[in-house]
Amino acid sequence: MTDEPLLRVNSLSKFYGSRVGCENISFDLWPGEVLAVVGESGSGKTTLLNCLSTRLMPTSGAVSYRMRDGVFRDLYRMSEAERRFLMRTDWGFVHQNPADGLRMTVSAGANVGERLMAVGDRHYGNIRATAVDWLSRVEIAEDRIDDEPRAFSGGMRQRLQIARNLVTGPRLVFMDEPTGGLDVSVQARLLDLLRGLVTDLGLAAIVVTHDLAVARLLSQRMMVMKDGHVVETGLTDRVLDDPRAPYTQLLVSSILQV
Repeated sequence: MTDEPLLRVNSLSKFYGSRVGCENISFDLWPGEVLAVVGESGSGKTTLLNCLSTRLMPTSGAVSYRMRDGVFRDLYRMSEAERRFLMRTDWGFVHQNPADGLRMTVSAGANVGERLMAVGDRHYGNIRATAVDWLSRVEIAEDRIDDEPRAFSGGMRQRLQIARNLVTGPRLVFMDEPTGGLDVSVQARLLDLLRGLVTDLGLAAIVVTHDLAVARLLSQRMMVMKDGHVVETGLTDRVLDDPRAPYTQLLVSSILQV
């Protein structure tokens, strides 16, 4: 176990003209740790996630990532090609809408296989066997491997997107409302599956959600955002059971009253 974080975020800010996307965010993320970023719509959590995953360039601040050789690199000083390679290999990004994270016109097996080819696997038999294994891990039957994602239900598409992201053994996964838009029963199964995979693989993850139940189930640590600022942070159970910031208290009590 390393005594260094995987990700270091220092005074990160993103402004859209005079409007605050997120401002002065700092934290470390450790290997194997799951951090939930919660808040209402417009709180800045998705802006933060997009900056961390280099999909959006921040206005100021720095994000450093510890590469597999142990060296920290400033993500925004990397070349575009280096960042793209990181996204295809060492990172995963699970979108709320699985169609944003899948190629809808190629087969389920090809969706998983593309990630393997990105890390240099060229043996068709091995790629297909690994795809079959990963589809089974996300509860998709082997006989669906040649079906296109558009023939799948929303829950199956989301599970396929998870398989596509995890097949290369990434060290860090970003998740943007991973259960949003799914039926409650489908959400529960997907959360169960995600929690198992994250634990088994020792993944570090940053999960953006407005659902406190998702945060409690998946994360060890929580960051609460409002109007682009962090208003409270701490261990997930502590924040939910003993919220200190008035806004967090409001969030928690509004959920309990439902």
